[in-house]
Amino acid sequence: MTHYAIVTDLNRCVGCLACSVACKAVNDVDAGNFWNKTLRIGPNKKTDSYDAIDMDMYYLTVQCQHCKDPECVKVCPTEASHIAEDGTVQIDKSKCIGCQFCAMSCPYGVRYLNQEERVVEKCTLCEQKTAQGELPQCVSQCTGIARYFGDLDKGIDGFRGACNTTLKDKVEPYTDADLHHLRNVGNDPSFVYILRRMEWQGEE
Repeated sequence: MTHYAIVTDLNRCVGCLACSVACKAVNDVDAGNFWNKTLRIGPNKKTDSYDAIDMDMYYLTVQCQHCKDPECVKVCPTEASHIAEDGTVQIDKSKCIGCQFCAMSCPYGVRYLNQEERVVEKCTLCEQKTAQGELPQCVSQCTGIARYFGDLDKGIDGFRGACNTTLKDKVEPYTDADLHHLRNVGNDPSFVYILRRMEWQGEE
């Protein structure tokens, strides 16, 4: 089995938006829409500090989580939304009727209707590149080398990032308590976020 996903080290992310820009360029995402958004979390006062100006802040990238049990696939009346052999969630545009049931069911709001083509679009995890053994564009262009791509079934230590790095060799040590997912409403999001020494707020 294969299940492609992305791991993001939030302690390394500098909020440069290179992932969002690179995604729009390589996937020809139309103006006003994004397959990959970067949110600023904070600043929030540190819970273990008495200093009023002692704050925490990090950047959180949000896109299709290529869930293991995706709600969007369950509600699609034409099977346009489906799970591919590599574990990613894809849209067959030839079957999509633009009903937007999938967009309404997505807990992360990362699908939208392409007004020109009248079909729903979202992150494909750059299937045109990963099928050739390449990295998704948002991973290969990450300036902070914070994003890593790989097969969840093989463990995240071997996930690859920009500059021919691996997660295990590049990022600082982490524990299971440092691994997080976006809010799970029964869909089992696949993407993993590493956050150390700060309060995780990705489920809010």
